[in-house]
Amino acid sequence: MNEYFPNLILRPPLFYNWEIGIRFELGVEWDREYHYENSPFVQGVYKRAVTLFESLHLQDEKILVVVDVNDFGDGKSYRHKARIFSPYIYEKSVLYKLRHTEMPYIFPKDDEDGKNKTHRFTLECKVSDMKYIPLLKAVCNQDLGIQPSIFHRIYFLNFKRKTIFHVYDDRGCDLLAISPESIRDIYNTYNDWILDYDKDEIEKVFR
Repeated sequence: MNEYFPNLILRPPLFYNWEIGIRFELGVEWDREYHYENSPFVQGVYKRAVTLFESLHLQDEKILVVVDVNDFGDGKSYRHKARIFSPYIYEKSVLYKLRHTEMPYIFPKDDEDGKNKTHRFTLECKVSDMKYIPLLKAVCNQDLGIQPSIFHRIYFLNFKRKTIFHVYDDRGCDLLAISPESIRDIYNTYNDWILDYDKDEIEKVFR
């Protein structure tokens, strides 16, 4: 990653930490009453997240899945590392490639005592190895009170396209790239899904 995204710290908000990117809106016309799985709002969130993922990642492409797990000193947050991935991998043998790195807490301003840590798990695999649809849904569910849900930060790095894709919750997702041309097709096809708040800045990148 450092080769293509030098000096990028992999933490949210990704969009504001890199010059070339798109911030998409996933949830549209939110209402608290829509917090059930089959509601139009939730189904719309799922559809956009999955559509963007599939437009970026072909089934036979290699990706690196990065999961950051917070450790607030209780020793429990990261104990069962394989469980993070195992429900979303078809063949358990793929999990032998799972790697773990212990890091200083990824948000140092929120760790004045220096006691917190971030455990970063990485798994290199093919897109077809993953049950990515339920995984994306679980990430989107984190603030909706719908199960299953995942609160860990998950990033998808595409080796061929050289992109980073991150769904932060039901509100939206970030897409980073090393050049505008590598994601211009996504920009053109899903332009209507770009978050209005950042649209002017995004359009400057693709002019």
